[in-house]
Amino acid sequence: MSAYVIDSELFRDQFGTQVMRDIFSDQTTVQRWLDVEAALAKVQSDMGIIPESAAQEIIRQSRVENIDLAKLKAEMDRTSHPIVPLLRAMKQVCSGDAGEYIHWGATTQDIMDTGTILQVRDALDAIESSYRELYANTRELARKYRDQVMVGRSHGQQALPITFGFKAAGWTEELRRNFQRLRQMRERVLVGQFSGAVGTLAALGESGVEVQERLFKELGLGCPVITWHTSRDSMAELICVMAIACGTAGKIAHEIFSLQKTETAELEEPFATGKVGSSTMPHKRNPPICEGVIAVNRIVKSTVTLAIEGIVADHERDKVVLQSEREYVGKVFNLTHAAIKKMAFVTGGLSVRTQNMERNLFTQQGLLMSESVMMGLSEALGRQEAHEILYQICMQVFEKQTPLKDALMQNHEIAERLSESEIDQMLSPHAYIGHATTFVDKVLAQSLDE
Repeated sequence: MSAYVIDSELFRDQFGTQVMRDIFSDQTTVQRWLDVEAALAKVQSDMGIIPESAAQEIIRQSRVENIDLAKLKAEMDRTSHPIVPLLRAMKQVCSGDAGEYIHWGATTQDIMDTGTILQVRDALDAIESSYRELYANTRELARKYRDQVMVGRSHGQQALPITFGFKAAGWTEELRRNFQRLRQMRERVLVGQFSGAVGTLAALGESGVEVQERLFKELGLGCPVITWHTSRDSMAELICVMAIACGTAGKIAHEIFSLQKTETAELEEPFATGKVGSSTMPHKRNPPICEGVIAVNRIVKSTVTLAIEGIVADHERDKVVLQSEREYVGKVFNLTHAAIKKMAFVTGGLSVRTQNMERNLFTQQGLLMSESVMMGLSEALGRQEAHEILYQICMQVFEKQTPLKDALMQNHEIAERLSESEIDQMLSPHAYIGHATTFVDKVLAQSLDE
């Protein structure tokens, strides 16, 4: 039995992905620490700070396969320190005195922070790839159903006609904005950490800044203007943007979940024979994927507060904040990637029940079109007077469940001003979608890379 769902043999693929589990695994974490140590050794060798032979040996041995992770864990427990045991293990595998030159001028947080950022970079690449797939799917839904009229709802109630393409276009544009956020924050988030004990690089003397700059060029990361040991705003931004990205996946999932309800039945997440809705009710066709994504979104959202809390850190170093990040960074990426991947699957195979969309346009027997009638009548009576008349009629029609057209024709103030054909036109949902299709076209004219 697993202590947390991401690692559960049974539930892990509902709350994470293999890609993210690999990126944030113990093996990859240690390898990224070693990658930083190897890059540091190379740069310092090139600058003549440490012997070239030592650097070559450090680089050669900086492979996680050379580290006994069980022994490393035991030493971490014994020393209450993550990096010193790794340095001791590397000293043992490096020939000669090469191990004496590893970690030259660095501090533990430099290695761990930069290692985490390397993992985050890989994780963002995976997130963006899956986001492209989700975006492409919703964009195709917007294109395909550009003209498919359906009920637009506000406060959970029927409001006015829209098109399903218009709804899908709204998802698409939100995804595009999120993709921009993901790309734009890279400049602020993918920044390395190499500053020494309190951020001054004192241990390296005059060469400190040059080592720092060369190290991050070697690793392909941004170079900080000043240490961010206790400036965790970029990590907070990372989690906030991830929560927004996951939130849009959750929003689409919730919309599909709502529109799959039996009484509405306009959408349905992909179904295949063998998918079971209930252990006791054989007829059930539930939306478990969407439900899972909604749940995942709630968990990710709850982590934002913890990330923001980390901005308030103590003096020049604060392990409390680092321990918090160790818990939630990999978790948030797993959850978010799972949500995006699942919604890419759902939107790629979404069942769109156009016949039910058409049916639901008329379930209230014309009440959906009250605004259309009111605006038509406003030209003769004024808007407020028209609203008062329509309000009284609509409330009676709602209670009696009778056709709105009949009530309109029986009202002498309306019958004197509007012909039956005019009323029929005003009560046509397909003739009252405004600029819905224009907005779809505007969304379709955009792309992720603009």
